[in-house]
Amino acid sequence: MTLRTPLAAAALLLAATAQAQTRQWPFEVRLDDTPIGQHRFELTGSPADGTLKSEAAFTVRLLGIPVYRYRHSATERWRDGCLDAMQAGTDDNGDKSQVDARKDGGALRIDGGSGGKAESATGCVMSFAYWNPAIRQQPRLLNAQTGALEPVKIERAGTGTVEVRGQAVPAVRWRISGPKQPIELWESAADGAWIGLDSTVSGGKRLSYRLK
Repeated sequence: MTLRTPLAAAALLLAATAQAQTRQWPFEVRLDDTPIGQHRFELTGSPADGTLKSEAAFTVRLLGIPVYRYRHSATERWRDGCLDAMQAGTDDNGDKSQVDARKDGGALRIDGGSGGKAESATGCVMSFAYWNPAIRQQPRLLNAQTGALEPVKIERAGTGTVEVRGQAVPAVRWRISGPKQPIELWESAADGAWIGLDSTVSGGKRLSYRLK
């Protein structure tokens, strides 16, 4: 039988609490300032060693009639700061796709996606993990909808303010170039927390995420 001192027991409890820590990012999604749905992210554990779940549901209406629907769900498992596994499913207005990625030896095997073919990627692979500042050092990111490894360049693009729960929050903007539509990522200037996202989609419309 192993006896632990109160100090050692407290340390183990703190470690277990940190391991089980959960962070959430519930976003309202707007298209040209019109609410169209939500995208929710939940991270259990740390960014380096945790599990990320996301659920998105958008519906665009014209004169009250649904003209476009988007549904997406994904589960990502991270180990030592890299993607260890991913299962994702997307219904893009009836165009459905599945992505399954998992470690196979020293590589990440990626199956499915819109390309429909398997691919193996060596080295540290990351997804478009907007919640994880470590993606800024990556030359490529795994697209959970298409299964493609997309070359990217991420750089600071100025400052501004973002409305979060009715309050104007000073923010730093990061631009992700490389995807078909560049992405503007907003982080709190105070603590670096992810608070927003903007991108231009088909038809020149503006897609925006804001914490709710």
